[in-house]
Amino acid sequence: MTDQSPPGADRSDAGLSAIVSERRRLIGLAYRLLGSLAEAEDVVQETYARWYAMSPRQREAVASPGAWLSKVAGRICLDVLGSARARRERYVGEWIPEPLPGPERWIGGRPGAAAADPADRITLDESVGMAFLVVLESMTPAERVALILHDVFRYPFAEIAEITGRTPAACRELASSGRRRIRAGTPPAAPAAGRADVVRNFRRALETGDVDALIGLLDPGAVLTADGGGVVKTVLRPIEGGERIAHAIADLLRRVSGVTLLERTVNGQPGLIAQQDGAIVTVYAFEITDGRIRRIWAVRNPEKLRSWTGV
Repeated sequence: MTDQSPPGADRSDAGLSAIVSERRRLIGLAYRLLGSLAEAEDVVQETYARWYAMSPRQREAVASPGAWLSKVAGRICLDVLGSARARRERYVGEWIPEPLPGPERWIGGRPGAAAADPADRITLDESVGMAFLVVLESMTPAERVALILHDVFRYPFAEIAEITGRTPAACRELASSGRRRIRAGTPPAAPAAGRADVVRNFRRALETGDVDALIGLLDPGAVLTADGGGVVKTVLRPIEGGERIAHAIADLLRRVSGVTLLERTVNGQPGLIAQQDGAIVTVYAFEITDGRIRRIWAVRNPEKLRSWTGV
């Protein structure tokens, strides 16, 4: 992902650099709202297309181009979210947000050498953690937009009201409702070093086939959710229970040859990738509480792994 000039951009435009510099922030906004990097890029492309569809005089009349772009991107995301619900009802198996590669791998519980230019990555924080994004999926589009725009991007409710077509008071209540969902659905984050240690021990137990060690690392009530999108084979329903998950994953790795597990940053947190014949076939994200794995998200849909090429 690079900060390219939007199609049709006039290099003589005095505000071009300022407009183009908004791209990373717009991608971050759209990704959080949609859970899909591909859809986020489409939204930003459409946003810029609308900006450059205006006459130079109309563009010059915009007091804050950044605010204008964000408002348009937010409205487009609302439309996409509305149609996405229908598409996801037809989705084969479970739908998981597209996993986002981080700029570095985790070594000894700390970020190590950069794997790619950090300027080409979305700024990572808890609002792009997989657990956070999954909870966002349970919200209405308006709740999602109000929460992300206000709590993450610090937009006032008056501006959010213009995007959602609701009153500022209604937007305040939507954000409050979204906050309650987040608090109920995401446990307090464990220290990064502790999470990295758990993931590393999980990888080692998988590599050695130590089922007892896997069971010890998994919360008894753990849940594994996989997303193959009907494109590749995977479980269609979540597997519940730490012991069941341990046996299922260990059995799978015994039956599949040539799989290499590597530690990588997934949505800003320690995770794993599985490679087969040099290609990434699965990305694993984890939710870890009290030193144990509570949730595993295994993304196998190749369409959601395109951004992992070369990682």
